[in-house]
Amino acid sequence: MRHAYDRHPVDPLGTVRNLGILAHVDAGKTTVTERILYTTGTTHRRGEVHDGTTVTDFDPQERDRGITIFAAAVSCAWDGHRVNLIDTPGHVDFADEVERSLRVLDGAVAVFDAVAGVEPQSETVWRQADRHGVPRIAFVNKLDRAGADLDAAVASIRKRLHPAPLVVQLPIGTEDGFTGVVDLLRMRALTWTDGCDGVAEGPVPKELDEQARQRRRLLEEQVAELHAGALEEFCTASQVSAPTLAAALRELTGSGEGVVVLCGSAYRNRGIEPLLDAVVAYLPSPAGRPPVRGVLDGADEERPADPAAPFAALVFKVQATPTGRLTYLRIYSGTIEKGDTVRDAGAGRTERIGRILRVRADRHAPLERAVAGDIVAVTGPRSARAGSTLCAPGAPLVLEPPGVADPVVSVAVEARRGTDTGRLAGALARIAEEDPSLAVRTEPETGQTVLSGMGELHLEVAAERLRRDHGLEVNVGRPAVSHRETVARGVSGLVFRHVKQDGGAGQFAHVVLDVAPLGVDGGFEFRSAVVGGRVPQEYVRAVEAGCREALAEGPLGGHRVTGLRVTLTDGSTHVKDSSETAFRTAGRFGLREALRACAMTLLEPVAEVTVTVPEDAVGTVLGDLAARRGQVTGSEVRPGAAVVTATVPLTGLFGYATRLRSRTRGRGTFTARPSGYAPAPAPSAAA
Repeated sequence: MRHAYDRHPVDPLGTVRNLGILAHVDAGKTTVTERILYTTGTTHRRGEVHDGTTVTDFDPQERDRGITIFAAAVSCAWDGHRVNLIDTPGHVDFADEVERSLRVLDGAVAVFDAVAGVEPQSETVWRQADRHGVPRIAFVNKLDRAGADLDAAVASIRKRLHPAPLVVQLPIGTEDGFTGVVDLLRMRALTWTDGCDGVAEGPVPKELDEQARQRRRLLEEQVAELHAGALEEFCTASQVSAPTLAAALRELTGSGEGVVVLCGSAYRNRGIEPLLDAVVAYLPSPAGRPPVRGVLDGADEERPADPAAPFAALVFKVQATPTGRLTYLRIYSGTIEKGDTVRDAGAGRTERIGRILRVRADRHAPLERAVAGDIVAVTGPRSARAGSTLCAPGAPLVLEPPGVADPVVSVAVEARRGTDTGRLAGALARIAEEDPSLAVRTEPETGQTVLSGMGELHLEVAAERLRRDHGLEVNVGRPAVSHRETVARGVSGLVFRHVKQDGGAGQFAHVVLDVAPLGVDGGFEFRSAVVGGRVPQEYVRAVEAGCREALAEGPLGGHRVTGLRVTLTDGSTHVKDSSETAFRTAGRFGLREALRACAMTLLEPVAEVTVTVPEDAVGTVLGDLAARRGQVTGSEVRPGAAVVTATVPLTGLFGYATRLRSRTRGRGTFTARPSGYAPAPAPSAAA
């Protein structure tokens, strides 16, 4: 399947691809992963999601629910290249798993349903990849389904994701008659037969010859518009050769200006070989990515992807197994061997590497060493968490960790047996260590243990892990959402004096604060307008730190405060009693007093909901959304279904899946993704 114009110079780093599979839930990304493992000879039978026989969805909950919950790493080989592959979740509740995976990947395959096109979560993961600068190719899956339409799926990519989709294949047949594709670069037909492994190559079918030539010409024109080298050849020769096209597609993929689009049916094992060829041809190796940037003694430093450079690796996953703790690493530079000592830059301690393992989901193969570009698991480190940097003790470096979203849904958790209370605390700590998007806290007034996460399903999975993995029977309270408070009308000139005399050195700080609203999504800004040095700069920083502490609890209900600007307009100091501590205290209590004087608004989390139902059920769905305080933002009709989008308070979505199934006789589905905060109704209205 590989051809001379696709090949890269052979070097150790150039033959590695660190690849992620991204998609909306049920687009078929786990099936794509399983077919990749089968096609590369890593497995000898085809794993099926519906049978619970997949390699990557090995957790019992994943097999029971039929969805990917935990990002799973596997490794395989294709055409002399090592492919380290991470199958990521598609459900919005597990978007943080995707975020941590994207942080360590060099490329990705975005999988789209040929019927639905770009769906809400596929748009979300695409934006996540944009933030990390991860090059992608697209695979339009399920071309054997009724209603499958490659052109419509490509149009949705162009409209909703905005890169230039560069289609390099033409389907042969439709729906049940889909048997293969025409490779538009080489103008050859690739076909598959049920019950037979491998792909057959031959001439383009006569009935598709003219259409294939038109599509090839369109591809040449699209590439020439984006790539200078292709444009020059197109203007000179009125066409673009296959080698020039391949080189241009590789560069456009790397820059993000274009996305190569392939198609197939993973379930029927059609289209996987050319997809693997495209991964090798168009997605970059670790050597093709910019050097990783970190911080050393407060200054930025770059480390090249070089096995001879000082060791630096990022921890992106921690997993407790029956045989011990596994720490998953992406090695950016240097080399490690069994028994080496490394430094946990965040914890400031040294750790010893016990074993190094090549990962294949829940199975592992021992390695003697690992080098720059590898994704491996190691045993030994005890303090490392997701986001930690492991580096050479003599060349410390701190790499930027992946971001962690704030939890939006909380439940109260308690052990059914009082004797298990201590075990519950330990189990929750271990679960939160493995999944940083889970947070555990104890309510000071009630003593309740509260578990917070990204959605109902996220918390259901965590509770089930307590039962299955830790043998704990727990009671789980009704989910509650995390509210915020914001300033609707500010105050000016609030004066606060902090004066304390307790026999020793006193404390004195005088501040004058203005508070103004910034809007729901405005965050927090602090400014100083003090003139004449009345408050020294070091005290200004202390006031800002105190104000940030005050944001933790608002006056309406103790919720975090957001959407405000605080300006320090004046103040004064005492020659002996003023200190950073005094001004920090003044900032904290001064802002609390100012917030009590402001007009405040309670905010609640809202979600963007996409509901797909039969056309005859649209009225019922709209009425139910209105009852849940949802605001419809759009609707469209697709073959055999209607799609309604709405913004709904998160509290209105509790139990919605069951209600939707009952109202549509099991024919309706929905997806939801957090979309920020909106003003909540007054307590009387909510009641």
